[in-house]
Amino acid sequence: MPLSEHEQRLFEQIERSLAEDPKFASAVRASDPRFHARRRLLVAAGVIIAGLALLVYGAVIKTPPLAVAGFVVMLASAAFAVQSHRRAQSPDLHVVGGTASRRRSRGRAGRRPGFLDRMEDRWRQRPEGHR
Repeated sequence: MPLSEHEQRLFEQIERSLAEDPKFASAVRASDPRFHARRRLLVAAGVIIAGLALLVYGAVIKTPPLAVAGFVVMLASAAFAVQSHRRAQSPDLHVVGGTASRRRSRGRAGRRPGFLDRMEDRWRQRPEGHR
């Protein structure tokens, strides 16, 4: 249902007043999941570079444990970056002022249906007369 002209004017006035409030803008930016995901990816990229430097330094001074530690740091940071990217693609939905949220389960039901699952669904939904 479209808003009346009076409601549209009020809505635009509220938008302008909220856009001018720096405290509100910082609060909205701080609660934005994309902001947090971007920050996590940047931190992960920095740690990957630090791990690479540690790996190269360990190889140059011929200290294998240091080089292995650099590789482990790089690997862990890359895993963290991938996890953060996936989390950013499907953020949890939180109710404002509440505690209810949609959580993905870790099992088979939490994943997207694979090829075999889709084929089974098609088999179950086929017309009865075509057997």
